[in-house]
Amino acid sequence: MNSLISRLLSFLLVLATFLTACTPRPALSLVQSSLPRLTDPPVAPDNLQTLVNGNNAFALDLYHVLAGNDNLIVSPYSISLALAMTYGGARGDTAAQMAQTLHFNLPDEALHAAFNRLDLNLEQNSAAAEQGQAFRLHIANALWAQKDHTFRQEYLDLLAVNYGAGVRLADFAQSEPTRREINQWVSQQTEEKIQDLIPAGALDAMTRLVLVNAIYFKADWETQFDPAATSDAPFYRLDGSQIAVPMMSAELSGVLYGRGDNYQAIELPYQGGTAVMDVIVPDAGQFAVLTADLNVEKLNRILGTLQPETVQLRLPKFKFTRDFDLGSTLSALGMKDAFDPSLADFSGMDGERDLYIGKVLHKAFVAVDEKGTEAAAATAVVMRLTAILPAGVEMTVDRPFIFLIRDLASGQILFLGQVLNPAQ
Repeated sequence: MNSLISRLLSFLLVLATFLTACTPRPALSLVQSSLPRLTDPPVAPDNLQTLVNGNNAFALDLYHVLAGNDNLIVSPYSISLALAMTYGGARGDTAAQMAQTLHFNLPDEALHAAFNRLDLNLEQNSAAAEQGQAFRLHIANALWAQKDHTFRQEYLDLLAVNYGAGVRLADFAQSEPTRREINQWVSQQTEEKIQDLIPAGALDAMTRLVLVNAIYFKADWETQFDPAATSDAPFYRLDGSQIAVPMMSAELSGVLYGRGDNYQAIELPYQGGTAVMDVIVPDAGQFAVLTADLNVEKLNRILGTLQPETVQLRLPKFKFTRDFDLGSTLSALGMKDAFDPSLADFSGMDGERDLYIGKVLHKAFVAVDEKGTEAAAATAVVMRLTAILPAGVEMTVDRPFIFLIRDLASGQILFLGQVLNPAQ
């Protein structure tokens, strides 16, 4: 996918917890990787594009399953990254189903190298933002492993080299201290925006591995809204009722804007020049029509028609957090065997077919105001053993809309959501 889908703002966290499906094995020493992360992986541009295309296709698959009748915020990149680390240990039908569901369309070695390259590029884009500009994108990976469970050296090396995931030893027989430690790590990585990712009871003596990815994003608008111009205005919900919400207002020159048969769309750049938020507003009564067949190709067509314009924009402030247990969602999308203790094959992790995914937990936060945007997210995979308007156009976002946060260089969708009620 071209740079059209590259401007999503994103914040993500991902946990993968693996538990045994049968009886615990005798105590064995944990083998840890001594290999450093590969910081300049040789990845063909076509492979990177294939990865981004697949990740964004998965993002929209998730949207269709999770959207429902409420506000939505997820970090599909966070989920993909956490499950990519999990996929590294999958074999047989389990691996095939994961690859199909997640749109992993590269050979395994090339896939993990491409994830490494994309992850490093995103971090480098943040570092490249001009000094003094308010832009931050932070990504981190970590691994908690049961201290007396042996994992294959090849698997630990794969995580270390491609994801920079260092190993922390844990005793899941005493799971509460480890749960608090992981949640504290997630909170620190996300500037305290994601709290209590792993709820009480999610880890127990059968837990063997927790893979964590955390992503945090905060950036100021390139052109900020004047708080003095913000005032209450009506927002029309899907059922036709209206509520009063704080509506920001600004005249924006040279922003990318488009008008389709049944929508308006605008691209709002952040300082640093590496990420944008895209806002797509279906016409009244057209939200279900526009979103019903929304896929990567349709999204690219919408974003590809945007042209520089002067826009008098009115956009509501919004702030919310959402959390999900994605197990049933991923199973419905095709990842069935991974959640079945009798069928799951994660023998690439420890050499035995004794692990399965118990839960996939995801939590995401977004806040949009006059200054800019802040977002964060986390995912956990739990595996068990067994006035006179100026020249230009007017765009008033006073009805339900879709928003994206994208990286400009790669086209990777980092965050994806919908706002049906800004007051929630």
